Amino acid sequence: MDYTDLPLVAPGRRTSGLRPLKVLHHFGKLVEDKEDTEQVFHIIEATKGRKTHAQAHAFIRSPEGQRMLAEGLCIPAMLDDHARWADCGPETVAAHYIAFMKREGLSAAGLVAESHKWAPPESLPQDQTQWYFDRLRDTHDLFHVLTGYGRDALGEASLLGFTYEQNFNGGILFIAYAGARQIKKVSGTKAPLYAAIKEGRALGRAAQKIAHQDIAALMREDITAARARLGIGKPEVYRQCLAILAGEGILGEELTLGSTTAPQAA
Repeated sequence: MDYTDLPLVAPGRRTSGLRPLKVLHHFGKLVEDKEDTEQVFHIIEATKGRKTHAQAHAFIRSPEGQRMLAEGLCIPAMLDDHARWADCGPETVAAHYIAFMKREGLSAAGLVAESHKWAPPESLPQDQTQWYFDRLRDTHDLFHVLTGYGRDALGEASLLGFTYEQNFNGGILFIAYAGARQIKKVSGTKAPLYAAIKEGRALGRAAQKIAHQDIAALMREDITAARARLGIGKPEVYRQCLAILAGEGILGEELTLGSTTAPQAA
């Protein structure tokens, strides 16, 4: 698709603002069925706001945004083409990403498919803003790899704290804190769960915007160097929480709250 031919904002696009009853309804469904990722998209849709749109428009208008828009690169297809990264060394972002995706049984295309269950492509506004929101969604698993947060329930919740500071969608922050509350309710752990979310937010605030990076170039970087360049710190409180949970005999998989594979689209 030639995104440069599309308007910045389609006439039918709207900013919904916070709809708390809708958020609670879909969060309840997510708790009932931990695999129902579609509910995450509904929550995000019910909380998208002006700040996220303003960031989208600022990036799209920037020289880098214009260059990436003109390239029209399909990020999911690129990330899922593991052969493309065969010449990358073992400590590159690409190698760590591929290992993570294989270990977790994930694909970038799979997250796209989940988002389309909630909103088929033909139902979405055809504009450059949607290109940006798709970019936020498509880089989600790179966030895991670069930050070191796992896909256990607390790892997902803490990563959502990080993600909120990257894209400012209130729904993501709601899921982060609600997820921590659910873990506490189910496990009774003494681990400082909310501090882990707060740490995620601080790390996300300090880091450069990952979705604004040249993803093809980022994949070929040494992962330690990439983290340093992007200003991504270590999630120490999260790791302390995992140690406490393990000491309490609580396994991460017992606490999974949804996939909370929060699509970052706003």
